[in-house]
Amino acid sequence: MSLRIGKMNQHHAVEALCWKYEEPYDFYNNILTSDAIMELLSNKYYAVFDTYNELVGFFCTGRSAQVPAGDPYGVYKEDCIDIGLGMKPELTGKGKGFEFFSTILRFAEENHKSHDVRLTVATFNTRAIHLYEKLGFIKQMEFSTHEADFITMIKRRNADHSQLG
Repeated sequence: MSLRIGKMNQHHAVEALCWKYEEPYDFYNNILTSDAIMELLSNKYYAVFDTYNELVGFFCTGRSAQVPAGDPYGVYKEDCIDIGLGMKPELTGKGKGFEFFSTILRFAEENHKSHDVRLTVATFNTRAIHLYEKLGFIKQMEFSTHEADFITMIKRRNADHSQLG
């Protein structure tokens, strides 16, 4: 699966917002609203396409990638580039995450050379946590909301990049 990153457009935003994940990942399901579409059309969201120009996922950077409930815990005080991502439900759990996230990680590291990369993940999402650790992320801080427990994970810019394909 060869992937490319492109600009998010309204068609792809609507498609991604309609994705439905099975339990326990249904936590990541979205509700299709005009505000949600506008959020995905902001310049901090990107679409990820396969060789057939099919949408396989998306990601965002910056504040949109943070969980605001983490602010009181100070989890975002360090100056990093935050990444949030979503993969098409039919592709999750099928061994495609490494290439998907590696593509996103390369993009982030190339466009934000002077920053460490950080992400926030729900603690129940052990598949994602394992993938992020495989790509050099380490667990940093924990916090809780009324919906879930979260951890931030960070990849230092001077870390070994040899695992990226």
